[in-house]
Amino acid sequence: MMNKERNSMVVLATTDLTVGYKSRPIVENINFALSEGELTAVVGINGIGKSTLLRTLGNAQPKLAGSIHIGERQLESYSPLELASKISLVLTEPIASKNMSVLELIALGRQPYTNWIGTLSTGDKTKIREAVLMLQLEKLQYRKCFELSDGQLQRVMIARALAQDTSIILLDEPTTHLDLYHKVHILKLLKSIAHQTRKTILFTSHEIEMAIQLCDTLLLLDGENNPFGQPCELIEQKAFETLFPADVVSFDASTGTFRIEK
Repeated sequence: MMNKERNSMVVLATTDLTVGYKSRPIVENINFALSEGELTAVVGINGIGKSTLLRTLGNAQPKLAGSIHIGERQLESYSPLELASKISLVLTEPIASKNMSVLELIALGRQPYTNWIGTLSTGDKTKIREAVLMLQLEKLQYRKCFELSDGQLQRVMIARALAQDTSIILLDEPTTHLDLYHKVHILKLLKSIAHQTRKTILFTSHEIEMAIQLCDTLLLLDGENNPFGQPCELIEQKAFETLFPADVVSFDASTGTFRIEK
């Protein structure tokens, strides 16, 4: 759990945001501000609206109320091409063709910058190479995506987002279907990328205990106050103690873990 002084440069912020579908709100009153170089998790119970929020922040669906700012400008003021150079979005949908090689899939991250025939420049190739190295994919780069394990494919998808070279990376459930070791490995990689590259990485997760241990900040969607802050601050505020029914699961503030009530 971190207690560092937060960077003052806000990269992504929301004010009184409401997300949902058409006229049906799923979660309201979302307020947070993310600084550069931070790893942040959106956590909460199933169905609370974590993926809906992520899709809204990535402009994959419209907000219902409130505002989203990317830097000094509102999200809606960006053209699709401008936004593609600001935000990379990794959703849980399966990739279009697993017959691509790892390198080909990562290269798709450079689409916002290539010319009309999609030719990769020397600079594009450098960004792709950097992503391959950072995600430890050197030995897999010429393999077909259908040959990869879930954990390996997840690293490739993160590498594609990294190759896009945006200041903000949004990831929906990047540790789904992974075992404990690979969950930790992916989250530690994301933390390292955020701190080393100064990119702002926001991901949704059910792994609340891991997020408490590894993230700089957390957004806890509870459907009411939706508290945001450093993990230690949220623990002090007792934000996790009412997340689940107390007679089933209780939160131990001293260890930052949940305990099953027998």
